[in-house]
Amino acid sequence: MKSPQTSPSGAQWHLSAGSDELTVVEVGGGLRTWSRDGMDVLAGYGVDRQCTSGRGQQLIPWPNRIRDGRYAYAGVQHQLPLTEVDLGNASHGLVRWAPWRLVERTDASITVGHRLFPQPGWDWHLETTTTYAVAQDGLTVTTRVTNVGELPAPFGYGAHPYVAIGDAPVGEVEVEVPAASYVEVDDRLLPIRTIPVQGQASDFRERKALGTHRLDTAYTDLDVVDGRWTVTIAPPGRPVVEVWADAASLPWAQVFSGKAEADQPGAHGIAVEPMTCPADAFNSGDSLLELAPGETWTGTWGISPG
Repeated sequence: MKSPQTSPSGAQWHLSAGSDELTVVEVGGGLRTWSRDGMDVLAGYGVDRQCTSGRGQQLIPWPNRIRDGRYAYAGVQHQLPLTEVDLGNASHGLVRWAPWRLVERTDASITVGHRLFPQPGWDWHLETTTTYAVAQDGLTVTTRVTNVGELPAPFGYGAHPYVAIGDAPVGEVEVEVPAASYVEVDDRLLPIRTIPVQGQASDFRERKALGTHRLDTAYTDLDVVDGRWTVTIAPPGRPVVEVWADAASLPWAQVFSGKAEADQPGAHGIAVEPMTCPADAFNSGDSLLELAPGETWTGTWGISPG
């Protein structure tokens, strides 16, 4: 086993609270593992492995993709490095592989932080803290992003947890996504239009098995109860898991089942990604946020295992 000094994910910050065990990592400031009562709630990855498929990562300052890595903001053209080379996109932000620092640790929480500096294709300064807290009702994640620079900044956020499904065949996993609309995409996984789910294969407003359908789908117009939307993942033979988010700050949910059949025994999972905006929002403006100098955005989401 790799030591923390040589692990591909850097320092390992562990938390043991009651029946919960979780690990937050230095690289990307994400969740590597979370289990309850000895059962994996998240499909994570080993300490001796590099994170794959965005498992547990934070997506800042944009989730999903930017077409050709190009966008214009305040009359200035920007070109980002292409990190999804096969499809010609800039994918999942700029902090996934950056080192984060430990800010605070309590008996039931770990807080990590990162400052994003200007770099090719990105001109702004953002300071982020993310707190992972466990309680009887599950995991709560709170992220605060502050524009500490002198200019307004475009901004989007996403998180990329994978709900563990164990060895269950993905087609037998039941999913409920109470959303009225979803994004239709092209062969580069970029938005074509947002359309109603009614009559579409991606309509999971009623809980049902995935069957032969595979999801890599951004949903919006989600049903909101007590300020939250909730997506349900119910693998056969395992507890039902609910992923929820504050609907005001995170009005989008991406559901991705494409890695559930990956050749990683014990690490199969379905991603449910709370997001502020869909793919290519830096170009479309769809749900794109702007942070004024000194302004802080706060988003909260969580996971409740059955």
